Amino acid sequence: MLSRRLTALLALSGLALAAPVAAEPWIYSDGAGQTVALDEVPQRIIASQDAAAGLIPLGIRPVGIYADGPIADAKALQGLDLSGIEIIGQAWGEVDIEKAAALEPDLVIAEYWPLDKAWSGGEKVEVALSYLAPITGVTQGASILTLIEDYEALAQSLGADLSAPQIAADKAEFSAALDAFKAAAAAKPDLTVLAVWAGADALYVAATAGSAELVDFKSWGLKLIDPEIADDRGYWETLSWENADKYQPDLIIVDNRSPTTIETARSQPTWTLMKAAAAGQVADWPAFWLRNYRHYALALNDLTTAIKAADAGLAP
Repeated sequence: MLSRRLTALLALSGLALAAPVAAEPWIYSDGAGQTVALDEVPQRIIASQDAAAGLIPLGIRPVGIYADGPIADAKALQGLDLSGIEIIGQAWGEVDIEKAAALEPDLVIAEYWPLDKAWSGGEKVEVALSYLAPITGVTQGASILTLIEDYEALAQSLGADLSAPQIAADKAEFSAALDAFKAAAAAKPDLTVLAVWAGADALYVAATAGSAELVDFKSWGLKLIDPEIADDRGYWETLSWENADKYQPDLIIVDNRSPTTIETARSQPTWTLMKAAAAGQVADWPAFWLRNYRHYALALNDLTTAIKAADAGLAP
């Protein structure tokens, strides 16, 4: 009798162990106001370069990445381990759909840019990838900190452990950098700063509201000069190089997504009509590419150094 009972219990135990565990559904409300619902948590993710930069430090590794340009030049991805990840695009608006399909993605994660009303990579990429998997992601909004927090929430929903030691270390590094930045800005409340991108045809002056990191810098005490007239998307005022000195800041920060931008600026004879440029009071602006605490900490440290070194009385 005991033997038969034991056999029965073991059989029932085996059946219990063999029974499939029901997958938990995955539901996410994205930056475009849409809700994506899947039967289970997605494992095979294709990500835009910026989404990858937000997710990889949090422990979520995509199977594929599409970039806005050559992957080696992508500031957002520098210093991140991309080993084993398929690169399916290295130009804005282009993606290798055959490579993407071969990855058999469950989900495509991009960023929604509300000023452009578009996902990362533009409409052509969105349409192509939407045939393979749903597209979702965070909103490119009014603060890099909010953006990073949104990535944390997304990563956690995908199974990330936000208590991991490296994540804590990155946050601590950022917190220290932020304190130093705020102290430097508070010590020079009259220091004026102009954010620009330099093209061969013109100098483009950035509107604070069009850039999440500039919004952060202003909220932390940096005195940014806003252009009088921004374009219809709210990003830039375009100045001919003959009028490059329309604004006279104490410190110029230059879009550093490409090293050629500052080279272009310096090649223009009128660049030094701005007193800050003539005095060498020029620093990097980490324009539009910050997506994680570590990169933000490094960028803030560089800006803090520039603020401390700048003469706050340079401009009239």
